[in-house]
Amino acid sequence: MSDLAWVPQSCTLPAEERPLRVAEWDALFAERLTSLSRPQPLHLRLYLDGAEGVEERVRDLVERESGCCSFFTFTTTSGQDVVRLDISVDQAHEAILDALAAWTAVAGEQRR
Repeated sequence: MSDLAWVPQSCTLPAEERPLRVAEWDALFAERLTSLSRPQPLHLRLYLDGAEGVEERVRDLVERESGCCSFFTFTTTSGQDVVRLDISVDQAHEAILDALAAWTAVAGEQRR
């Protein structure tokens, strides 16, 4: 996703690093996203292929993302051959989660 206009002002990641971080997420979703759902308006659930190294990759990205975008709450759950990533936000950031869900779906389509 080349347009980073959806990134909120509250994100503290330096602007010059944002395209690199987006590229990391894009690659993860394009390579490993198997499905996604929106169980609640403020909650996005992603399922990723749990191949070797994927859980560590997700946890690393989540840790770094939490450091710059504290409005996200991430929960990573591993199962047999799957990594589930739950992402939640507060009401004030629902539009950000909407944009993230749309972006994730597009990136994930590259896998199919």
